[in-house]
Amino acid sequence: MTEHPTNTEARERVLAAAERLFAQKGYATVTLRDIAAEVGIRHASLYHHIPGGKEALFIEVTERMLERHRSGLLQALSAAEPTIYAQLCAAADWLLSQPPLDLLRMVHADMPSIATEHAQRLEQLSYAAMIEPLELTLIQAQQRGEVQLNNAGLVAGGLLGMLEALHAVPEYALEQSRSSMAYELIDVLLHGLLAR
Repeated sequence: MTEHPTNTEARERVLAAAERLFAQKGYATVTLRDIAAEVGIRHASLYHHIPGGKEALFIEVTERMLERHRSGLLQALSAAEPTIYAQLCAAADWLLSQPPLDLLRMVHADMPSIATEHAQRLEQLSYAAMIEPLELTLIQAQQRGEVQLNNAGLVAGGLLGMLEALHAVPEYALEQSRSSMAYELIDVLLHGLLAR
């Protein structure tokens, strides 16, 4: 993690607004003026809170968001009953309680817009925060004899993609809760579509 200036209430408001705007619109679309307007301060005042400019701000809020996700996922997984179904449902509940990440946009649009070394580090942090906890859970389930798989990372990434996609279902189209939809997808992942 990069070292950052001390947080104040005003700086925290800047970070929260930047995280929200970058998540909604992406790095290239958001300007520092947008962030300043969201917080209700002058554009020039942002540099007092974020001396490194837009890229430094994006990196900081992405690091912080990924750390929050890593901690939340690990806590959800460890608090669940030690069965793969319960653990994956707990992970789904936690992920669906958070704003959507849009990892595909981050990888294909945001990361190419920042310095390569920062993009590579953020991509590694993304993997460690979002895929590794699920991958480890699947590996442990395989060791307990609950599941059989060849590539835990692939399955973890696919599961994460399915769960994150539930954020995109519009409210009017929901026939059941997003959590119920997630549980059904997890059941299909674990038991397949074929008639039993």
